[in-house]
Amino acid sequence: MKDLIVFLAPGFEEIEALTVVDFLRRAGAKVTVAAIGEDLIISSSHGVKLQADDFLARLDPNDYRAAYIPGGLPGATNLAADHNVLAWVRQFHAEQKLLAAICAGPIVFDSLGLLKQGQFTCYPGFEKNLETEGRIEASVVKDGQLWTAMGPVFAQFLALELVEELCGKEARSELEKGLLYPELKALIKNKA
Repeated sequence: MKDLIVFLAPGFEEIEALTVVDFLRRAGAKVTVAAIGEDLIISSSHGVKLQADDFLARLDPNDYRAAYIPGGLPGATNLAADHNVLAWVRQFHAEQKLLAAICAGPIVFDSLGLLKQGQFTCYPGFEKNLETEGRIEASVVKDGQLWTAMGPVFAQFLALELVEELCGKEARSELEKGLLYPELKALIKNKA
């Protein structure tokens, strides 16, 4: 069983996609970056090209414990329009598997009617593109199996939460040490 599948479409946000992949792989998670469409080389919203591990159409949702939807435009709307992505999300939701999205990514959940009022976040102002109202001003919001995060700078917080959920508290602690989180917290505390 693999830990996480990351859906990528042209126009994805680099920080949001790669931070989660990087943190989870550092923690030992089995992560697959899956391309929608017909090309494994995908251009981000800022022109960075990334090679996906495989095509989503060739993968099996039964092989994964969780799925992640990065934001970025038009990446998130491309994912929300993809029938394979929607089928995976429907199946994961029905099976109570973890689903996470960041920034504009919650549009995928919204298009399937999965978001609940007052129990999600997204990029500030992007909620005007969603049917569901009541966005929360929070870095990460967990509504059962459905997790949402605000945007690029918060990708690291979502990634750490995913590491803890998929790899355990000890793996998160070790990763935080390697990333110098204790030092960061000390510097912030000393500046306050």
